[in-house]
Amino acid sequence: MDIRIVTPRYHVSPQITPQDIPDLAAQGFTLIICNRPDAENPPELHAAQVRAAAEAAGLGFAQLDLTQQTMTPDNIARQTALVDEAEGPVLAYCASGTRCTIAWALGQAGRMPVDDILAATQAAGYALDHLRPTLEALARR
Repeated sequence: MDIRIVTPRYHVSPQITPQDIPDLAAQGFTLIICNRPDAENPPELHAAQVRAAAEAAGLGFAQLDLTQQTMTPDNIARQTALVDEAEGPVLAYCASGTRCTIAWALGQAGRMPVDDILAATQAAGYALDHLRPTLEALARR
């Protein structure tokens, strides 16, 4: 697994498998968020398979399919709320971790300085400088 730390509480990863769940539980994650639509995956990697493994290991699981079309303010607010309400560290996954990182960044606009948001995403390996105008506009609201 290629787990990247965005904040001590929020981590992102490319696609995980049900077999990864015991290791994630051992690392202390309390919630797994799937941001990848099932249509992008073979059946053995569908969210229901990962959910079953997560719940069997005592982890929370949420599915919030994100695509370019569904990266809406409501879905960003939902992702942010999931993280805020989690009892401990969260791992969000998609194809590469980029969508999860973008969702986090958009959800932090107005909550933390834009430079700090972009520094956190850069440190995690996701250069999101192209989002600066959007983050600044959201922060002004």
